[in-house]
Amino acid sequence: MSDTQVAGGQQWGLRGLLLCMLCTWCLGTPSPSPSPASSTGSKLRFRLAGFPRKHYEGRVEIQRAGEWGTICDDDFTLQAAHVLCRELGFTEATGWAHSAKYGPGTGRIWLDNLNCRGMERSITECASRGWGNSDCTHDEDAGVVCKDQRLPGFSDSNIIEVEEQHLQVEEVRLKSAVGGGRRPLPVTEGLVEVRLPGGWSQVCDRGWSAHNSRVICGMLGFPSERRVNTAFYRRLRKRAAKASAQRRGSRSRPVTKLKAKHKPRAGQGPKKRLLAQRQRHSFGLHGVACLGTEAHLSLCPLEFYRGNDTARCPGGAPAVVSCVPGSLYATPSGQRKKHSSTQPRGEPRLRLKGGAWPGEGRVEVLKGGEWGTICDHKWDLQSASVLCRELGFGSAREALSGARMGQGMGPIHLSEVRCSGQEASLWSCPHKNITAEDCSHAQDAAVRCNLPYTGVETTIRLSGGRSRYEGRVEVQVGGPGSPRWGLICGDDWGTLEAMVACRQLGLGYANHGLQETWYWDSGNVTDVVLSGVRCTGSELSLGECAHHGTHIACKRTDTRFTAGVICSETASDLILHSALVQETAYIEDRPLHMLYCAAEENCLARSARSANWPYGHRRLLRFSSQIHNLGRADFRPKAGRHSWVWHECHGHYHSMDIFTHYDILTPNGTKVAEGHKASFCLEDTECQEDVSKRYECANFGEQGITVGCWDLYRHDIDCQWIDITDVKPGNYILQVVINPNYEVAESDFTNNAMKCNCKYDGHRIWVHNCHIGDAFSEEANRRFERYPGQASNQIV
Repeated sequence: MSDTQVAGGQQWGLRGLLLCMLCTWCLGTPSPSPSPASSTGSKLRFRLAGFPRKHYEGRVEIQRAGEWGTICDDDFTLQAAHVLCRELGFTEATGWAHSAKYGPGTGRIWLDNLNCRGMERSITECASRGWGNSDCTHDEDAGVVCKDQRLPGFSDSNIIEVEEQHLQVEEVRLKSAVGGGRRPLPVTEGLVEVRLPGGWSQVCDRGWSAHNSRVICGMLGFPSERRVNTAFYRRLRKRAAKASAQRRGSRSRPVTKLKAKHKPRAGQGPKKRLLAQRQRHSFGLHGVACLGTEAHLSLCPLEFYRGNDTARCPGGAPAVVSCVPGSLYATPSGQRKKHSSTQPRGEPRLRLKGGAWPGEGRVEVLKGGEWGTICDHKWDLQSASVLCRELGFGSAREALSGARMGQGMGPIHLSEVRCSGQEASLWSCPHKNITAEDCSHAQDAAVRCNLPYTGVETTIRLSGGRSRYEGRVEVQVGGPGSPRWGLICGDDWGTLEAMVACRQLGLGYANHGLQETWYWDSGNVTDVVLSGVRCTGSELSLGECAHHGTHIACKRTDTRFTAGVICSETASDLILHSALVQETAYIEDRPLHMLYCAAEENCLARSARSANWPYGHRRLLRFSSQIHNLGRADFRPKAGRHSWVWHECHGHYHSMDIFTHYDILTPNGTKVAEGHKASFCLEDTECQEDVSKRYECANFGEQGITVGCWDLYRHDIDCQWIDITDVKPGNYILQVVINPNYEVAESDFTNNAMKCNCKYDGHRIWVHNCHIGDAFSEEANRRFERYPGQASNQIV
């Protein structure tokens, strides 16, 4: 893969594409029990359709009463996808698609507002508007992505074969036309090759346009194309043709005696042989005529060569494309220190949040100095592709709805964004401003963009784990000709380093970063080759993190104490409800005789140790703290119940010693007072309407925060304060940081801090302008930090 660039081509939205369909059928039998969606006893058939796709994904189609139809994506959920995948003979669903990602179907729309719990034996047990009762169009056809694992007892005889197999472009890559040494990745220029069912083929360049190049570059993770030096490739072809003719002539001349082999001039022989080899073209595609707005080559008009076509690409040559990399991939990986899913220049107006990789996440836009989300109404691949290119990535691989990358918090700025694909910015696309009644954060739009192939996953691997998502981390060192694999010292290895390792492995988020891996077999790899690894968490690979270099300094050199990870496809995301802090803040002078337990847990300032106990009091800034989990996985304490610490005074266990930091800062950032909160009880205080509580602290129960729930620490409980006894009157910043030591992995740590302006006059305190740390624009944050305070309690 050293000189090859590949882009996946199986998961693409195909709005308006009807010409190519590949279907897989299997039979389903409705449940005999009646339900709102039950049929009249006739058997239902199910199939996956659409293009392009793999055999376990596609548009869901149901045959009822002899007529095939589709399902509307309104209210469609992963639970419904689970039921449908089982109807199709698969064990479960891994995802679902909306807005006719696999192309619009035809005929009836059989089901709308489908509501399943996920455990139903048949789709007929799920609630819906009734068979054939729908207000949708086929632009809203739902699709599913099933796990590629069949149900036990599934028989191939249940599959009805399609009469005609249609060719499809499965992948695209760039193949370098010039050899010689290992080429740096990503490859940005080369011959276009497409993978068809029969293998890799080249594309005829007759009629090739810049629009075609734009689509290819987008698929390969590049935002734009550039002109190719056609004269250079013409010269290469002529030289290759000449070399081929000379070889044919030498083979035709009779050999009279043995001669010493002719020694080619330095640098010419291997190059000419390579170019001659390239000259033996294998064309599989021609007549490509893209508009430049397509997210995938299969959406463009094109023609396939058939096996009996003798003259292929007459007078033409293989198509060559040159792409412009985005700023994140424009420099060698060793020179990149951090990555950002935002525009490189000026203050960004778009960003992606909550994704495991760059180029994926919840879409957020900056409007009026405040970041907000986009409602997923009519969100599609074309709009998502404009966004992806604007951020410096390729076209969109997926346009996600239903808060598939977690829910945002704050305003929802835009809805019904409808781009044509020609726009240079998402802000140039038609859209609607939104009101609170139009949409909720459960409908936040997200995206997965195409990324260039960098090969970083080939220099890292896991060993000894029970699954591919866990194990001891092994990295490749040395040159490409003679790599050897080695281990990483476990000293100081933590969540941030594990995040980078999991990202580099392509395994999503970090669940745990482990400093001891004695319980996993080390195999034949025993040498520690890397130590002192310190990451910020945003790097694309461990090679971009700071480390000790060639000098290995490890406190414990035994292989039992080397770094390991447990990765996960999902992660939690904690966000503090900032408005509640502002609403509940007040000052209390609390007598010392009521603070013995708090002092035992270090919840008071240092000066309290020299106080005249039990006489006197401490001045406390109290407020409530409501912490939401808006991610895609439950937030669980790092330590299991067996290692929780019992605190006799308060009569409870601590599952995390430090769960939250509370600080009073001067405008220049100097800390003048501090507090902390141990997680003595992480539980689901309340949940969203459709979410059930899972965690309750009573009776030594399991602790955690379920997705869609929140944990409330009321202002009137011990340690829910900052001791400000020693703070002088003035203007300050109140800062609250959740999970400050990164003990538990999250999808996004940038939203864990909350700040408020506050003015203290020695008797009263005014707290206002509370917001999540990254909720405002850079200019708004600068104004916030320069805030001079106020002279009265009239908050403007």
